[in-house]
Amino acid sequence: MGPIDMQPLRIAVLTVSDTRTRATDTSGALLAELLTASGHELAERALAPDDRYRLRAVVSAWIADPHIQVILTTGGTGFTGRDSTPEALQPLFDKTIDGFGELFRQLSFQEIGTSTVQSRALGGLANGTLIFSMPGSSGACRTAWNGILKSQLDVRHKPCNFVELIPRFSE
Repeated sequence: MGPIDMQPLRIAVLTVSDTRTRATDTSGALLAELLTASGHELAERALAPDDRYRLRAVVSAWIADPHIQVILTTGGTGFTGRDSTPEALQPLFDKTIDGFGELFRQLSFQEIGTSTVQSRALGGLANGTLIFSMPGSSGACRTAWNGILKSQLDVRHKPCNFVELIPRFSE
């Protein structure tokens, strides 16, 4: 049996913000750039206001779409104002990936110190779709991608990776 080839995933990116537009969405643009540079397909890209019900509606539609295997969200994970991404997404999860938030904060601590305790980055699995939620800064998105997601969304990463959790992966 030979080496496993890279298997591109279909990934959707959602920026959660009351103020950003497509032109000013640097974090969403960065995630799209990083995932395509790693060989994945940008399936969808959207912006949603920081409103838990509108955010939940977009993500729920993507979870139900068999074309989308992974959802990355950026923004709305803090404690201020209308930040409600964790509250919007957690009820959708069949399982929570606790280690994602834990490792993200560990990596983030090396960059921003104790301010990382205000991050509510989280990950989960819903109907076979992987969902990862990151803070709204480009730096945080880069940390999450380079430190966790790039390798965990690569089927060649051993001893295990998140790709193995996607039931539609083998179709």
